[in-house]
Amino acid sequence: MKLNRTTQRTVEILKLVSKNPEGITLDEICEKLKLPKTSAYDIVTTLAEMGMVNVDRGARQRYTIGLTAYRIGVNYTNNLDFISIIEPELRSFAKQLGKTVFFGVRSDHEVVYICKSEPENPIITTATVGSKNPIYCTSLGKAILAYTDEETTKQVAGRIRFHKKTDNTITDKESLTAELDKVRRQGYALDARELEDHMECVGAPVFGADGNVLGAISASSLYKPTEDYERLGQQVAEKAMELSKLLGYLKQGT
Repeated sequence: MKLNRTTQRTVEILKLVSKNPEGITLDEICEKLKLPKTSAYDIVTTLAEMGMVNVDRGARQRYTIGLTAYRIGVNYTNNLDFISIIEPELRSFAKQLGKTVFFGVRSDHEVVYICKSEPENPIITTATVGSKNPIYCTSLGKAILAYTDEETTKQVAGRIRFHKKTDNTITDKESLTAELDKVRRQGYALDARELEDHMECVGAPVFGADGNVLGAISASSLYKPTEDYERLGQQVAEKAMELSKLLGYLKQGT
């Protein structure tokens, strides 16, 4: 089947713009995608008119993803039925653990909290549904990033601006890389009081039917030196795999 060249270029441009939340210039688009400037200009101008990209008209025009593209993405997400599967599982898991449980997904170099379930007497957490936190200092973010494909992980890590939230926060790419290796070995992630000094969270990846990481779940509570976080990590990892299988994921070798 012969593919339309202009359509291919349009999709490639949208993908590139979406990976650059700080914006990207026309020259950068042409350089990265090896496109003629006139062709790229015609495409981004049309995309801007249709609301698929925004134009920041500074000294050099920069393009960011537009509201129309975002709405299309939201509609796609709304059409997925995985939330109706995840939510009741999270409710029972929160009750079982006696901890607040989250499900989150990656949004570039941040994590967005999609679902939240609390036990009967919850510890107050600052994260709410729809809020975002950095990917590098949350158990959700580290669990997702550890199981994201290598190329995307490198691109995301390259865009992170590390900020020290607590004395325990990871503050450089090398430390994050080592931490992600550790997450893969043990199957779960700890935030080790990196976001809030009094909170400790444990997260594990959730996979979709296509085998790619869909998001992650986490259990959050006040930090306790006596808590068996290794055991909690195993429980969260087991629940994450249960959710993955409910969503159609078939682990290799099973």
